[in-house]
Amino acid sequence: MENNRFKEISPDQLFSWMETDKQFYLIDTLTKDHYQKGHLPNAKNACVFEVSFMEQIAGITADKNAEIVLYGSSIRSMDALTAAEKLDRSGYRLVSILKGGLADWKTSGRLLEGISPDGPDTPNTRLELVDRIYRVDTDQSSIEWAGRNASSRHFGTIAISSGAVTVKNNTISGVFEIDMTSIKNTNLEGNELQPVLISHLKSDDFFFTQVFSNAIFSFSAAKIAEVPFLTSPNCQINGTLELRGIKADQRFEATITRAGDSGLAAEAHFDIDRTNWRIIYGSTRFFEHLGMHMVFDLISIQVRVVTI
Repeated sequence: MENNRFKEISPDQLFSWMETDKQFYLIDTLTKDHYQKGHLPNAKNACVFEVSFMEQIAGITADKNAEIVLYGSSIRSMDALTAAEKLDRSGYRLVSILKGGLADWKTSGRLLEGISPDGPDTPNTRLELVDRIYRVDTDQSSIEWAGRNASSRHFGTIAISSGAVTVKNNTISGVFEIDMTSIKNTNLEGNELQPVLISHLKSDDFFFTQVFSNAIFSFSAAKIAEVPFLTSPNCQINGTLELRGIKADQRFEATITRAGDSGLAAEAHFDIDRTNWRIIYGSTRFFEHLGMHMVFDLISIQVRVVTI
């Protein structure tokens, strides 16, 4: 955490302030649950991640000239610095940050208060995989699609009918079956053109679902990022999509996180070039004089897969 604006105090200095009864407010900027598990003695809680953060601060002190010491998780985390910036913008003038936060306070040998102050303090920032087979929860998983032409955009959903993901030795493989007959449009809800569009998408001009009712996406060795943060793309997936009986490579990045007690959730956003599967209707790469029938080649896909 880089801080060139706010005064930092060490755990030793803060402890000295506590022993000499110096008048100041000590504020824990982490979540309420985390605060209840373990916090510095006499600290108040105002969670910097909540919209009501400044209201919580005002509930602790509305005195803009009060001495305030903020602390967060560790030297790496920007929680206390973010809180200090918010207080500074609101006119608080005597704001300091505990250097190294909770982590350095504990390293210095000082005690915490709370219901489990000596428990493990896992930061929950990186993906940790457990070797096993994960089954896709089809009720929570979804595929959203969006197609375009020069004047409009249509979007909808397609259902994942089944799937499984295998994790072994930090390598991920998987296979998903997609029910192409389930394709829906949502932006024309209530419009008489909606069933016309759906019929067209199911026809041999596009996905030909009467013959090819299912699509299959499979991959054998997804590559996990060297530092797999939970909120950014952390997995490179190189797989094969079989659509309309044609197999073609498809690559994209996914963000994998934990879901529930033992499952996983993966989110990915990417485009596919439908012409790779000979879906060429309305493509100027294959037809001339299309007029109003021109359709862009790329289809945008947003996938959410939840496993149990």
